Amino acid sequence: MTTRPPARRTARRLARWVAVVIGVYLAVAYLVLPTFWRHYEHLPAMATMPTTTLSPNGLPGDPLNVALIGSEAEIQRAFAAAGWAPADPITLRSSLGIAESVILDRPDLVAPVSNLLLFGRPQDLAFEKEVGENAGQRNHVRFWRTELHADDGRPVWIGDAALDSGVELSRTTGQITHHIAPDIDAERDTLMHDLDSAGWLTTRYDVTGIGPTLNGHNGGGDRYFTDGELAIGVLAAEGAVGNQSVQKLESPTTVVIKNQFWSWLRPVLSPGT
Repeated sequence: MTTRPPARRTARRLARWVAVVIGVYLAVAYLVLPTFWRHYEHLPAMATMPTTTLSPNGLPGDPLNVALIGSEAEIQRAFAAAGWAPADPITLRSSLGIAESVILDRPDLVAPVSNLLLFGRPQDLAFEKEVGENAGQRNHVRFWRTELHADDGRPVWIGDAALDSGVELSRTTGQITHHIAPDIDAERDTLMHDLDSAGWLTTRYDVTGIGPTLNGHNGGGDRYFTDGELAIGVLAAEGAVGNQSVQKLESPTTVVIKNQFWSWLRPVLSPGT
């Protein structure tokens, strides 16, 4: 009767333990913890919403990280007050305008945003605010009207906010396109801050969006990371005066703890991006 060499037995035992550790990690990371982090207490119907957009060629687009409750007129008014401008449609002329803005280093306040798809259609609204000397860098957001309505009967609009960090020719379409900066939470918070500062935001709260993501990529290959929360803002109704004070609704304790941990992790994810 032969016995296995000690080294072989040790290697097999180690392999079993590694498999157990990996299995426990996968179960905790993808099954247990997300159960504690999912929350839709302030707007339960958001649990049925998609979490990412799609590019025209069917690849995953930018994550959805913002939503607004209000009419289209209320959204237009709020963004105008916050200093954001409606983006032009994509045409040859507007695309050349982006190129001219970048090459000549001069503003293009209404440069178009590329089309992303949700519910089988491109965005219904898009806004932007330049942060540099030209259209190469800007805050931007797209919105799609959903079939959901809040308790007051006004529609819910869901969107993706991101900071454009540069332009190039798309490898798939040949059109001029932007790259996004990886910290999409910063852009989400910037947008909500601007609407709050303008006085047209009455309530803000978070629900679960795509979920915590350390190393996501959109269809253009741009990396992003996020705590996974989707910020919802309730706009002041038509006829209101733009001096509202915003009411912030709390998230569950488990989500607060998760977000605190993420705030410690965020600086680690930022260098070199």
